[in-house]
Amino acid sequence: MEPSSGSRGAGPAVMPVAAVLPAGGSGERLGGATPKQFCAVQGRPLVSYTVRAMERISWISNIIVVVSPENIETMKSIVEKYGHKRVMIVKGGITRHRSIFNGLKVFSENEFSNQLLQKPEVVIIHDAVRPFVEEDILSKVVIAAKEHGAAGAIRPLVSTVIASTADGCLDHSLERARYRASEMPQAFLFDIIYEAYQQCTNYDLDYGTECLHLALKYCKTNAKLVEGTADLWKVTYKRDLHAAESIIKDNLSQQVCVITDVKEAVAQVGFRLHESLKNQLKDKKYAIQETQQLADMLEKSNIPLLYPVVLISVHLDISENISFSIGMEELTRIKKFAREMKKKNILVYGLLIQDKDHLLLQDTVNSAAALIMALIKDRNAELIGQLLVA
Repeated sequence: MEPSSGSRGAGPAVMPVAAVLPAGGSGERLGGATPKQFCAVQGRPLVSYTVRAMERISWISNIIVVVSPENIETMKSIVEKYGHKRVMIVKGGITRHRSIFNGLKVFSENEFSNQLLQKPEVVIIHDAVRPFVEEDILSKVVIAAKEHGAAGAIRPLVSTVIASTADGCLDHSLERARYRASEMPQAFLFDIIYEAYQQCTNYDLDYGTECLHLALKYCKTNAKLVEGTADLWKVTYKRDLHAAESIIKDNLSQQVCVITDVKEAVAQVGFRLHESLKNQLKDKKYAIQETQQLADMLEKSNIPLLYPVVLISVHLDISENISFSIGMEELTRIKKFAREMKKKNILVYGLLIQDKDHLLLQDTVNSAAALIMALIKDRNAELIGQLLVA
């Protein structure tokens, strides 16, 4: 399960819709040499999650990613590696507005692109560093833009906004209840926003940041404001990267496949484990397969390309001996197997469930379920090949 799980429905009517993703920022506020849109989250660049969020929506026909000239090859490699479709990479300008304008030009100016794309009726503008956008809000702003000419997501202000005097003293504060924070996504009738950019002054192109304002100023178009969800926030600072990783891990941990042997005792514990995990998961499924077969299946798919996949091999010890029934040879095999799988972005862990006392079995299974959830969520590569005991 990815951060955005948009459906493949018909979408807002059948109008042509495209998306422009400005991704040319330098990431000064984030710190570090890598621009934030290219920072890895669970081994995958942040911009890839945002592109995928758009790509999963079938009614978005084209996705234009605008990047700075020095990052064009980097973006091309991301598109190729993660198999993104319907994506065109465009060279950005020196400011945000100039980059967005360049992204719009691929639909109207032959000299700007070798491949002139079909002009959409509505164009979505969305930051490449807002990876958690869902189809519902995209559909709402597109429908509103169709009716009003422009639309944008908004959120309540968290903090009070104040104005200061020239000497750094309080001048006045705004009544927070009357104001909203402008967020992304925004959507426009293409002809309106393109005309606005064509008429835009150099000052607005160089110092402006709000697309809705351009539509109002140059085309007299009053945007419809659409209440957005809390997950539309923008990755700006380093702490935001950690928050994004936590959300992605949480989303990825909502699916599990319980693998057991066909032996009665093992199947019984597997059933209990599955039942215990059901209380912690939104989505679940049960399967009886060999671990190696599942690993082979995962390797052949593209899933491990998108994010690290967790594979937990659960062993049941039903012997009455105090010592473990699993030997060193088996432990060595697990470690070797885990090292090989790590190269393919599959994280393999071992988990031993000891059934020494049938009265305590459910407690042991609950402990195993908690360990499984922790491994799935944390995806700690340092623990691969280890045999954990529930």
